Amino acid sequence: MKFLFYFSLINLLLTRHSMCSRHYDRHRLLELRSEVKEMFEHAYHGYMKYAYPYDELRPLTCDGVDTWGSYSLSLIDALDTLVVMGLHDEFNKAVEYIKYNVSFDADINVSVFETNIRVVGGLLSAHMLSHRATTELEIGWPCNGPLLRMAEDVARRLLPAFDTPTGMPYGTVNLRSGVPEGETTVTCTAGVGTFILEFGTLSRLTGDFIFEQVALKALHSLFNHRSKMGLMGNHLDVASGLWIAHDSGIGGGIDSYFEYLVKGSLLFNLPHLRSMFDELRKPIDKYSATSTGWYFWVNMQKGQVTMPIFQSLESYWPGLLSLIGDIDIAMKSMSNYHDVVKLYGFTPEVYNVVNQEAARDSFPLRPELIESAMYLYKATNGDPYLLDIGSDILRSIQHSSRTRCGYATIKSCKKHSLQNRMESFFLAETTKYLYLLFDPDNFIHNDGSHGKVWNTAGGRECIIDAGGYIFNTEAHPIDPGLLHCCYIADNNDWSHRQQPKYQRFMKSSLVVDKKKESTNQAKDTVTEENSNSASGHGFTVDESSVYWTQQTHEDQRPQFKNDHQKPTLAADAISGRSPTIESLQPPPMPPPSSRPPVIYRMDDQLQDNKKKENDGETADDSDKQFETSNQLQESAVNLDVSGSVTAVDSNDFHDYDDGFKDLSSSDRQYQQSTSVDYDRDRNANGDDENWKAKQHRWTSEKLQQDDEDASMTGHDDGDNGYQVLSCPATNNFYTHYRW
Repeated sequence: MKFLFYFSLINLLLTRHSMCSRHYDRHRLLELRSEVKEMFEHAYHGYMKYAYPYDELRPLTCDGVDTWGSYSLSLIDALDTLVVMGLHDEFNKAVEYIKYNVSFDADINVSVFETNIRVVGGLLSAHMLSHRATTELEIGWPCNGPLLRMAEDVARRLLPAFDTPTGMPYGTVNLRSGVPEGETTVTCTAGVGTFILEFGTLSRLTGDFIFEQVALKALHSLFNHRSKMGLMGNHLDVASGLWIAHDSGIGGGIDSYFEYLVKGSLLFNLPHLRSMFDELRKPIDKYSATSTGWYFWVNMQKGQVTMPIFQSLESYWPGLLSLIGDIDIAMKSMSNYHDVVKLYGFTPEVYNVVNQEAARDSFPLRPELIESAMYLYKATNGDPYLLDIGSDILRSIQHSSRTRCGYATIKSCKKHSLQNRMESFFLAETTKYLYLLFDPDNFIHNDGSHGKVWNTAGGRECIIDAGGYIFNTEAHPIDPGLLHCCYIADNNDWSHRQQPKYQRFMKSSLVVDKKKESTNQAKDTVTEENSNSASGHGFTVDESSVYWTQQTHEDQRPQFKNDHQKPTLAADAISGRSPTIESLQPPPMPPPSSRPPVIYRMDDQLQDNKKKENDGETADDSDKQFETSNQLQESAVNLDVSGSVTAVDSNDFHDYDDGFKDLSSSDRQYQQSTSVDYDRDRNANGDDENWKAKQHRWTSEKLQQDDEDASMTGHDDGDNGYQVLSCPATNNFYTHYRW
């Protein structure tokens, strides 16, 4: 009897979540799924009405703002979510907008990390899922396609960042000129190790090995710079390999490096990446993990706890553990994180576990906890407790974050006050993971029981849509079966001592150049591929970038033993010289005033004219009032990916014109003068200067950001004992605790 009593007690404790969970039948799941879909549509249409073509929606003032690069980021980030939710007409319309209006040939500085996960990842995923939304696929798909060419174009513009002695990339590049002069060599761990999914996929689809090679080289080099205890720090110098920030954990600044080791091993069948993760996890479990399911920050050299905190970004960890089968440990952490949600309605950016209070209580509608709930719901065969977590977060977002045109960042979880920003990942990740959590029959959850046989133009058969989708860190799904349709790589050559061996299954590719006539009737023109194109996708390889990748970089094979020597520069290793103190020091930083801005604000000419107007003087001709709405619509033209200009019927854009009716008269006048036809159209005479000025025109309202909107360059949070630094490659705050 005593045995039965203890057995029943243990069973009760283990199943407490399921017993206390709310009831979810199929009808209830359908209701929740429909609510999430309506949430996404409200935010998406709000962005299209009020913010497109800017990067993000400002949901309190219902206007747009450029944040990460001035290339309609939210629309690119939302493409595959449209397919996942079955909004195929909207997807096809969005693809047309992007094909003819978005160009990456711009003189702007962008984050290498953010541009890769959001833009390259978003374009690749949309390209791979496009067969579900349209029957008008380009000849040679999936080895050809407009979105694939755009993804390759962006990735090539990021390649100069990898030209460092260690093979680890800079945090910033200029899309037109490469690494900016005087760019800092300090970046965060995640900014180095979060490329293999996107770059590896691009190599498998295009056959150009350079992308996968630089991504693996960065992964291996970073692994070889771990501490003697096997821990990874938070920030390091990519020129010397010296660590700048020594705090080690699983959260912001490091997180997606661990994620990409696991997912990269699964997607590309590279077991050595899993071995690297397993070796890095051992010291995490020894020094960072607690018996209660929390993970603290520790010193990478000594293993001592430096920050007893939980970051909202750490919520991805249980989902990652579910991918390798550690369900019990993952569920223990999920219970802790859900307890924080029940305190505030959300997971604050920083929660002090010891003091049990939010140390940084903002919440930008992050997806990580929902992501883990989705993974674990599938791994546990439908534990309803995980639906409770998703339902609670959904209720909180609907109650506190919804505005008339979108969903706003939570400025304070304690007060549930709002901030005037809706990050693009709300459309890419948060709504998608919620939808998939409540939609167990979605095609993404295919268990491999069915798929499609796809015949490529070269006569090769491959299996697509068979499940096993791997999400990048921005929730863009990648179909692993589709990677075998175009090229095959020799995975045994992962050390990259030699160029990976690719076998091409298509003797020649065809590029479809779709042009719209003024009658708005589409006409496809098929042209033979440019024979000078290195990868068969309409772009020319920068020979210098290929040279330094093949010749200058030393081999960065991951070392599992005796690899803790002092890091040396590649140039010193090649020449046989011992590194000097001077050679290990990063180059001097220029003063902040001499460094180029990360994003456009306002052209100097426009600023001068604005000042003249305020002084009562006459502005220059270049800043005259732009054409009225009707004039712009009559002369609307679009720029396609090849650079040719073709006319477009203004009726293409009428779906979002009704968004003006909710604006005040002054707001309506501003929207009509600066955002007609989504501000990407050029006037009929091809006046590039006026078009550029109009595209990047900023009102004084846009220049006045909230205090919390301010800069990602670092600020002190007052007397709460936390100093907030930022990784130049990510939007993840790295919080340093001062005892």
